[in-house]
Amino acid sequence: MSIKNDYHRVIHTHHRKLTIVYKSILVGLFVGIVTILYRLSLTIAEEYSFTIFSYVSGHRSFIFPLFIILGILGWSIGHLVRKYPVISGSGIPQVRGQLLGYFKNPWVSTLFAKFIGGTVTILAGLSVGREGPSIQLGATTAHGIGGFLAATRTERKILIASGASAGLAVAFNAPLAGVMFALEEIFKYFSPTILLATITSAVTADFISTMIFGLEPVFDFALQGTIPISHYWLIVVLGIIVGISGAFYNYALIKTVALSRTISSFNKNLKFIVPFLIAGILGLTFPIVLGGGSHIIEVLSLNNSIQWLLLVLGVKFLFSMISYGSGAPGGIFFPLLVIGSLIGGLFGNIAISSLGINPDLFFNFIVLAMAGFFTAIVRAPITGVILLTEMTGSFSQLLPLTVVSIIAYITADLLKSTPIYESLLDLQMSNNMVEHEENDVFRKTTFEAVVHHGSEIEGQCLKNFSFPLGSLVIAIRRHGKDITPNGMTSIQAEDYLVVLTSIKDEAAVRKIVEKMTGSS
Repeated sequence: MSIKNDYHRVIHTHHRKLTIVYKSILVGLFVGIVTILYRLSLTIAEEYSFTIFSYVSGHRSFIFPLFIILGILGWSIGHLVRKYPVISGSGIPQVRGQLLGYFKNPWVSTLFAKFIGGTVTILAGLSVGREGPSIQLGATTAHGIGGFLAATRTERKILIASGASAGLAVAFNAPLAGVMFALEEIFKYFSPTILLATITSAVTADFISTMIFGLEPVFDFALQGTIPISHYWLIVVLGIIVGISGAFYNYALIKTVALSRTISSFNKNLKFIVPFLIAGILGLTFPIVLGGGSHIIEVLSLNNSIQWLLLVLGVKFLFSMISYGSGAPGGIFFPLLVIGSLIGGLFGNIAISSLGINPDLFFNFIVLAMAGFFTAIVRAPITGVILLTEMTGSFSQLLPLTVVSIIAYITADLLKSTPIYESLLDLQMSNNMVEHEENDVFRKTTFEAVVHHGSEIEGQCLKNFSFPLGSLVIAIRRHGKDITPNGMTSIQAEDYLVVLTSIKDEAAVRKIVEKMTGSS
């Protein structure tokens, strides 16, 4: 389907909510099927991975063939990523980059290459998760559907976001977290149309997912009661600890990616082969750190010694850095949550043994640390709170989850730690991965920008600001109504500016407009 320039339909996209709901249901159905198949594929691959390593550890004559196969798999993944660079890593920065106009996404090849690459990576035992690829697979599937159904480019991007939301919903049985992630991390602003589209697709996909995986929460922790108000100082301390840890995680990951690039300059295959061979060594000596980390979650208890927790934490952290830093297809969501759970386990163990805290609260500290660690790394506190609430199936922890997330957010912010997906997107752009969808300056697209309180454009007339050449504010959405602006139109906080620009210049114009409309 050819999506044409139709400015009237673009401006009034939000009035066609019912149509977008129908299309989002269809997106949810297809994304649900694709991501369910991916989740099943990874589950089978992980089971085979542990079975193979267990067998080889008891039959030493197979060690050499095992490492040969792992080397070949690493080389194959390297070849796949070089041929389809958009499938590297988690895929979340690529989805955001696509919506911002940075990346071209050939959806058919991306869909198959990501599916195969992610499955092989888990089969080899690398410490990566399913959620980032699920988000990218969802967005890619929606991109394909949008090519046939979307009436405008703006509507297609809304459907892509709804596909990303559905992908996370299936990955974690967390539809509300999927919706909030799309608003908080991908679009970074609230729009009623985007909310309606994302929640429709997420709930649809999750409904299909529950028929396959059931209603059981991903983390089946026995949460008994809540932390008393008199002990909330412990939550503050935990928030500071995971905030510092999250900032260090971001720093270490970016440095690892940079180191991986250096290795790649000497040999393009080596950076992929190394983590596969390390996975083989760990699979034979310390297999619990393989894969996303669900096996670690299953054995966490107050009976774990501090020494064991520290060992698993250190090895899991280093292996996660090496696995993701190589650029192999796989996410950081689940591994970072597992690392957060180990920090929480250490904190809970020390608090209970040294401060006389109720032992029943051990898993509470684990859940809180996971939410705080996620927030410090991704800088999406609402998503973190909702995600852990849905993944544990407990609503009794909302207040402490919120407190620890706020403290972790502030701590990471004070340390000037950049949110990880923004850093990764910047790295990909600096690595010459930018490939605009079209180079024709005559083909147009639109995007929305929300005027924040305290922005430089608030209270000013439109004529006082020079928008980039070839771009124009064609509408202002205020209190549910559309205003056709002129030079004397005064801009108010909470206005939605509908900006028209060429597809080629979209990314650059977005940056300038976001600076104008952002909080000073």
